[in-house]
Order: sequence, then structure tokens, then C-alpha cells
Amino acid sequence: MRWRGVSHVEFAVLDYDDSIEFYDALFGWLGYSSFSSLNMEYQSIYYMTRYLNPHSYIGIQPARTGEWVSHRDQAAGINHIALWARGRKEIDRFHRDFLIPRDIPVTDEPKEYPQYWPGYYAVFFDDPVNGIHWELAWVPKIPTPRQVWRTPCRASLGRRDERCRASAGRRDFPIPRARRRAISSKFDLGW
Repeated sequence: MRWRGVSHVEFAVLDYDDSIEFYDALFGWLGYSSFSSLNMEYQSIYYMTRYLNPHSYIGIQPARTGEWVSHRDQAAGINHIALWARGRKEIDRFHRDFLIPRDIPVTDEPKEYPQYWPGYYAVFFDDPVNGIHWELAWVPKIPTPRQVWRTPCRASLGRRDERCRASAGRRDFPIPRARRRAISSKFDLGW
């Protein structure tokens, strides 16, 4: 069922021990829990997000062949993996307290990426062992298109009552006026 999102992703890594050291630190810092496959068919460590069911996890297992990956080559395969952050402050702390002290290659410093979405904020970095490209991203809560375009006239299914005539030509948002102004000024939406 698609509403659950991605079930899991597994990566085959070049140096398993060094990779596990890196990913234990990375996912531990971000609050993920980990568990092992117990060598059922292959050796693998899994890093799981918040809930047991439904859940998403990322698996790391030893590669049999391969070489260091470079996302900048735009070769076939995964370009990068994005993880959700709790907010901008977490991204800034992650950059300052995790990436920089460990000399992890940061390809793009924390900043806003308005071309993706208003308020989109992220940092991009590379796995220093395998070259896998990662992103830690945050998107603020902003109104949905339905909230933005909802007006009393549309909501009343075309009735031409006093409320519709009074609001002709203006949007009447289902969010408080003060919040609309804050959103409008922050993202320059012109409401």
C-alpha cells in the first residue's frame, strides 16, 4: 500500500566494518534504532525509523564487487537519499556537531532551496567510505493547495448568498489571519 511510503532500502557497501562505524554514528545521531539480520542468508545491519509497523528501514550489507560511487557523475543508480529532519535547527546542529567534526564531505552547506518548495532547507553530504550521497531535509508546514484556493463561494457549491457576494475577488482562508500574514511574509506569497 503506497500510503506507507518506502518499506526499506538496502545498500551493499565496500568496507563493511568502516561503513557500519559511519552509519552507526550517523543514524544514532539522528535517533534511529538498529538491529541485525543475525546472518540468516547474509550479514546485514538495519537502521529503523520510529515505529515497528508500518516501518521503514535502511539496510547495510557487504558488497561482493564494486567501487566507490560518485553522484556527480550522474551515472545510473541512486543519485542521493534524503532523510527527514525535525526542523532547520536539527539540520544546522547535524552539520555543526556531526558532519564537520568527523570531516565528512559536505557537498552543499545547509541552506534554503526555494526551487524545491518554499522554505525547503537541507544539507547534502557523502558517505566517506562508499561515496553514497545523502541529504538531511526539512519542509515547513504550509497550506495545502486546497486550503489556499478554498473560498466561501466554492465551499457553498455555487450558492449566491450574501457571504459569496461580500467575498468576491478575495480568498477566505480556513487558517487564521495572523498565520496567513506570517506565512505570506515568510514565503513572499502575496496573500
